Amino acid sequence: MPERMPEMSPEDRARTLDVLQHHWGYDALRPMQQEAVAAGLLGRDSLLVMPTGGGKSLCYQLPPLVAGRVDIVVSPLIALMEDQIASLRSVGVQAAAMHSGLSNQAHHEVLDGIRDGRWSLLFCAPERVVDPRWIEVMRAMRIGAIAIDEAHCISDWGHDFRPEYRQLAGLRKHFPGVSVHAFTATATPKVRDDIIRQLGLVDPVELVGHFDRPNLVYRILPKDGATDRIASTLERHRGEGAIVYCRSRSETERYAESLRKRGLDAGHYHAGMDASARERVQRAFKDERLDVVCATVAFGMGIDRSNVRCVIHASLPASIEQYQQETGRAGRDGLEAECVLLYSAGDVVRWKEFIDREAQESGDEANASRRHHHLTAMQAYARTIRCRHRTLVEHFGQELETNAETGCGACDVCLGEVVALPGSTLIARKILSAVARVEQSFGIGHVVKVLRGVMDESVQRRGHHELSVFGLLADHSAKGLTNLVHQCVDLGLLERTPGDRPVVRLTEEGMAAMKGRIEVQFTRPPEGTSTRRTKADTADWEGVDRSLFERLREWRKTVAASEGVPPYVVFGDRTLRALAKAKPIELGALLEVPGIGAAKSQKYGESVLEVLKDGSANLSGD
Repeated sequence: MPERMPEMSPEDRARTLDVLQHHWGYDALRPMQQEAVAAGLLGRDSLLVMPTGGGKSLCYQLPPLVAGRVDIVVSPLIALMEDQIASLRSVGVQAAAMHSGLSNQAHHEVLDGIRDGRWSLLFCAPERVVDPRWIEVMRAMRIGAIAIDEAHCISDWGHDFRPEYRQLAGLRKHFPGVSVHAFTATATPKVRDDIIRQLGLVDPVELVGHFDRPNLVYRILPKDGATDRIASTLERHRGEGAIVYCRSRSETERYAESLRKRGLDAGHYHAGMDASARERVQRAFKDERLDVVCATVAFGMGIDRSNVRCVIHASLPASIEQYQQETGRAGRDGLEAECVLLYSAGDVVRWKEFIDREAQESGDEANASRRHHHLTAMQAYARTIRCRHRTLVEHFGQELETNAETGCGACDVCLGEVVALPGSTLIARKILSAVARVEQSFGIGHVVKVLRGVMDESVQRRGHHELSVFGLLADHSAKGLTNLVHQCVDLGLLERTPGDRPVVRLTEEGMAAMKGRIEVQFTRPPEGTSTRRTKADTADWEGVDRSLFERLREWRKTVAASEGVPPYVVFGDRTLRALAKAKPIELGALLEVPGIGAAKSQKYGESVLEVLKDGSANLSGD
């Protein structure tokens, strides 16, 4: 990393702030954004790593407007391009996309705009950018810079490798004098190095934001009773956007049906659906006509709804990178959101079997090793009793400064929802001894029956009722004791064999714990999900007229439907809350509200003032 970060000239800085205020209604950039925009204006290659919701898009949207040029943005999905274009046009920025989904007429309109010099930003898929015919078009355009969004897709050390991204390495050869800028929301140091190498970035400005998302509340719950836990979490977010990530296609359908039976507005989404069905679900979710989507990872990058208030993982993700990317769908507007992971050691076993099976079929042991490494890190996160926020940022090589007494105040550990179980070491020794006494040849269910003193046919036939461990933990419920055995697996004291009928066996660490050589710490399984409000949630709503906010939401939905755009394109939730707090009564005052620039004030000003006026009158009883 260079010793000095790029700095804008006073003229560029003034021009940047003018453009920012005029189009987006903000009067200042964040420190990382300033440096990224400066790199874009100075023609320096750059790599920007900024968590979802940190304002990454502005870093490549501003330079062409300030410099009066056209820049190319490489984006992996048509849906992402279309959402960004809709948002840009709503603030008065001329932008277009060139992709395979365009009609002939739309295709010619884009080309006409290129010839007319109409566009400031032109979005393209990676395979389009490297097409020889398109390269000639870009040469004729005299592009100012190339921005590559979701740049982690170029690295097989990342969580979403896409082969078509590797073709982008040739851009430097075709455009030697054009700066290249890579943008991603998640990347470990190894992935960052790989991005720079693969893209051939020359002396790049490396800007790495802090990976902590303080507005996200992280919780991890046992997977038993999954549907009930999912439903109770979603009840706290009824009427708000939520995503339930599932491992399989059948799970998405099963959970969606169960949630609908409970009165929740839920749909499902997976790659096995036909394209039109997927598009309908995706569009309904973006347009806020559908609140909950139960989906596989296929429901990923194409989702740009800024006011998702809840993300639930019904199964363990394969890596922390994937987990961070998917939880990053929540709270992109900076307001509080909840992220719940349902954890089971069984998910770890299934992932290991899947990785090993694919390695056998492909012969790619190196890739299997990387995936096992990612899985181990994810499992460690799920079973830790340390602050979730701290654990996540440390994975990405950063530190988190928190109050020593209160912690982050936004995870189950720091909120006091994860409680240590007294006498854990002694309980663990009894569990491990039972596994040893049944000769490490039985599954968790049988071990639990022996420890609880259940005198059934299976136990008696094998003589296990005569063992010294029989009934040692008779005071525990079957559910609670099963959870503790699973915790032994999570802590590496026991391992489960693969296959349809897994048995539990002692590990070396388990042998040491059984003999009293190491201490063990269990956590008490929570009875349900917390309803505790955090400091962030309280602050987000301070002074906000909630009834007026809901009226503004309905107005926004109506306006968005008439324009054929997602509601957040009109105004984000943060702007609506600011309006419901400030209650401006004249057009000039609207420009003081964050997120309202000249274009939106002119377009929606009179209409939104009417809503504010009517809402205030109704609330006052007039």
